[in-house]
Amino acid sequence: MRPLLDLRHLQLIQAIIETGRITDAAEKLGVTPSALSHRLREAERRLDVPLFTRMHKRLRVTPAAEYLAVVAERVLSDLSRAEEDVRRMNAGIQHVVRLSVEAYSNYRWLPAFIKFLKSRTEAIDLQIMASARSDPLTGVQNRQIDIAVMSGDITQPGLASLPLFEDPLLYIMAPTHRLADRRYVEGSDIVGEPFITYTKVPRPDREFARLFRPTDSYPTWAATVELPEAIVELVASDLGTSVLSNWALRTAIAEGRIVGAQVTEDGITIPWCAVLRTEDMQEDDPIRVVANLLAEWCGQTDSGFHIT
Repeated sequence: MRPLLDLRHLQLIQAIIETGRITDAAEKLGVTPSALSHRLREAERRLDVPLFTRMHKRLRVTPAAEYLAVVAERVLSDLSRAEEDVRRMNAGIQHVVRLSVEAYSNYRWLPAFIKFLKSRTEAIDLQIMASARSDPLTGVQNRQIDIAVMSGDITQPGLASLPLFEDPLLYIMAPTHRLADRRYVEGSDIVGEPFITYTKVPRPDREFARLFRPTDSYPTWAATVELPEAIVELVASDLGTSVLSNWALRTAIAEGRIVGAQVTEDGITIPWCAVLRTEDMQEDDPIRVVANLLAEWCGQTDSGFHIT
C-alpha cells in the first residue's frame, strides 16, 4: 500500500511546528508560502484530518500533527544518517556509530578515545550527538543514537548496558567558599547554602537520597540549570554550590576555578555504563565493538574518562 504522505509532507510538518507560521516555515524550507500552503492542504486532504488550526495568525498543532512530527523526526534522522553513511563509505568508513553522554557536554576525553578507536579499527567512525544528552535513553530506543553513556543502574526492556567506570560525586564551590578547605561535606554543612542543580528529580543513588534526606538537611534551591558546564561557571563566580560528577569537573578544578569536596565521609560513587539496544549486542556488531572498546579504554586507568 502506497503511503499517503511523502518526505516533503513530513518536513513541512516539522518546519511549521518549529516556526509556528507558514511564512517562516516556507523560508526555512526554501519554498514560497503559497506552495507550502498548497502542500499542507494536500496532506490534510490525503489524511482527511486537520493538522493545524489557526489562532491569532499562528498555527496551533493538532494531536495528529504532533504524532506525525515524532515519526518525522525518526524517519528524517534515519535518512540523514543513511546519507552520511553513504558519503563516509566512499572515504573507507563502513560503519558510523552515534554516541551521546547523559547531561554533560564535556568531551575533552573524546580525542584520546578516537585515537584509541582508530588504532583498533579504521572501518568505524564515531559521531557525537550532543543534542540527545537530555534524554539519551529515549534516543537509543528511538534509534536516534546507538550508544548512551549513562550514570546509575539502567534496567529497561530492550536495552543492555556495559560497565565503563565508577566515578565519585563532588560537592563543588568557589575557592573562596567557607567550606573550600573541607575534604568532605555532610548534610549539616550545607543547610541554607545556595544550591544549583540540573534536575530536581530525586534519584536513589544521588545526593538527595544519600546526603539531604538522611540528615533532614537541605540547601536553599537557588536555580535549576540543565547544563552542567553553565553550573560550573556559576559556582566559580560564587553564585551557588552544586553536586556533579568528578570526571567532568577535573579541568575546572585543575585550573583552580572551583574546589571539590567528597560528598559525605564515605563518599558517593556512581557507576557509568554504555547503554545500547539488546539487538545490537552481538560481538561483531559495530555498535557493540565501539562499546567494548570504550569500556576497555576507560579501564586503562582508575579515572574513567581520561580528561587532560
